[in-house]
Amino acid sequence: MTAMTLRPHRRRWVYLPMTLLAVFFLFPIVFMLAASFKGDHQIFADMDSFRAFLPVGDVSFANYAAVFDRVPFWRFLGNTIFVTFMVTALGLIVNSLCGYALARMRWKGRGLVFGFIIATLILPFDTTIVPMVYLVANLPWIGFEGIRPVLEIGWLNTYHVQIIPFVVNAFSIFLFAQYFKSLPKGLEEAAAMDGAGWLRTYWRIIVPLSKPVFATVTILTVVTSPATWNAYLWPLMTVQSEELRPVMVGVQYFFQLDTSWGEVMAYISMITIPMVAVFIAFQRAFIQSIASAGMKD
Repeated sequence: MTAMTLRPHRRRWVYLPMTLLAVFFLFPIVFMLAASFKGDHQIFADMDSFRAFLPVGDVSFANYAAVFDRVPFWRFLGNTIFVTFMVTALGLIVNSLCGYALARMRWKGRGLVFGFIIATLILPFDTTIVPMVYLVANLPWIGFEGIRPVLEIGWLNTYHVQIIPFVVNAFSIFLFAQYFKSLPKGLEEAAAMDGAGWLRTYWRIIVPLSKPVFATVTILTVVTSPATWNAYLWPLMTVQSEELRPVMVGVQYFFQLDTSWGEVMAYISMITIPMVAVFIAFQRAFIQSIASAGMKD
């Protein structure tokens, strides 16, 4: 029984704790936004009262202006947007095709492959990052000197080291496969009768019916992938050039000399707003996908 099926007087008792919990989790964000307009002295002076969550006192936009003096913000933001877009877009294509092959096609060894993919989920990224760095440092790549292609060794300090290792994602494949399994099995039969192959069936029938899971994977990829918006450890270890670094690595710039907490809060606020916008844009499809995850055929 959901909150929507309860009587109005009972529904209030369901929504009340949910609202209080939501407000509780909003406190850090509210504090961050309020502190971004204050100097350090004002932030510490307000810490023992509710004023810490309000933009009151000695407030200004000086912290936001100082961010651009401390770091090349637009460069970091552009790098993050580019890497996030490429990882997400390529991941949607590759992982959805893998999920389709595992869920809708019949071939020998399918169960074994699917089980191996699921087994990789138990490995934390932190345990594999060192061998991954060693691997990408010795992989070949075709570069260019002018218009002449040359063979180079090592992916470090490039864009593709931030993109290619994270395109394939086991959890995304699992989500696609589980969602595709819930679709009627007669879809392929009807498409086959019309002469459509598996690729055309996937593109013309499966994809339009799977918008919720695509939205869910988009949000999860943007938020949780080690190479997208919240990427810190991987680019810190593989990218030394300031021209290629993402926004999260820029946080350490504020702790190198004199730490200004107001500037830190302003910087974090600026890189948080796009994430909130992405979630708002896809939240309806995200909720729909989560709600349909437990439904039977």
